[in-house]
Formats: sequence, structure tokens, C-alpha cells
Amino acid sequence: MDQLSALLFGSSDPSLLTSALQRFAQSIYRNPLNLILLLAIVYVAFPLVRPSSPKSSRWTPTVAEARSHLAAPSDRYTYLPPNHPDTVEWTKYTPRTLAIYDGTGTTDQDGSRILLAINRKVFDVTKGKNFYGPGGPYGNFAGRDASRGMAKQSFDLEMLTPLDKPIDKLEDLTASEVKNMKEWEGHFTGKYGIVGELIDETEA
Repeated sequence: MDQLSALLFGSSDPSLLTSALQRFAQSIYRNPLNLILLLAIVYVAFPLVRPSSPKSSRWTPTVAEARSHLAAPSDRYTYLPPNHPDTVEWTKYTPRTLAIYDGTGTTDQDGSRILLAINRKVFDVTKGKNFYGPGGPYGNFAGRDASRGMAKQSFDLEMLTPLDKPIDKLEDLTASEVKNMKEWEGHFTGKYGIVGELIDETEA
């Protein structure tokens, strides 16, 4: 009894506390159920002593505010996007019609946009006009089928098929060159997006 009183109300003898802790540890070792009960007590008691979380600063509209918004939407409470995303009109291009879009025109109709094709897919690269526009390092590909040039990592004019010839079937490319072309195709798909397909004159 004296030991229990000293443990509860304090004691100057540190050996008493050590002895009590040892007995407590031994009781858990002999009967693991005691440990389970202790964990259950801690689990139940912890939320009671834990500091409450600060009130959320998220704005929640009242019923009156919600009804008011339905009648006249405000900038504070709206699901409408600020701008409608640009739409893309899917178009089929032949080598001749694609050649118009080389970035030298002043309107969409006469070629202010810059398009090029890789593996029959047509990409709008207008936002990369410093690279693909007139005078750019890859300007030869503007308005043309760039498949062979991308495959061979060459930007020479001889990589381009004449406009009066059928689309290059690329049958003589090596596996490594085909891989190069596919990698460029994936790069353009992720960066610029596909806006159409390249077809032969006979398919138009």
C-alpha cells in the first residue's frame, strides 16, 4: 500500500518507480492481453486530449447566397471556365493543300499557319514558328511531309518528296530510322497536337 501511494503521489526514491515499471512490463510480457487493452485505452483517450483543429477557412454559401447565385452568377462562385478552349477542325490534306500552310501568308486561308506532317499525321506547329517558320532551322518542313527527314535526322531539301509525287511510303527506312520517326511523332503529338491527316491526291 505504501508503494502504491508513493507511486501515485510521488516519492523521492527512484528505485520504487523503476520497480513498478518493471512489474508492469512483466505483466504485459506474461499476458499480451494487457498490451491490447492499453492500446485500446490510448486509442479512445487520445481524441479527448488532442487539441481541436482550427476551423476551416473554406467559404460555404448559405441557402440564400446559393439561390442568389443561381439568379445572377458571380465571379466568386462559378463553375464556368474563363475562356472556352480552342476547337480543332479535323482536316484531310493532300501534299498540295498542305504546302499552302508554310507560314508565309497573312491569313489562315493563305497560309499564315504552319503545318507539317509526320507519318501521315498533320500537326499545327504555328506556335513554334521560330523553328518551323520561314528562316527557321527547320523551315524546310513547313507545309510538307517531314517523315523521312525526321527519320534520318536530316533537314535537307532532298528529304522532301516532290508535291506531284505520291506520299513517301518510307519502305526503305531501317528499324533505327523508324524509331527516330516514331519518337518525333510522339514529341509533336504531346507538344502541338494533331489537326488532320495527310492523304494522297487519289484518296481526296
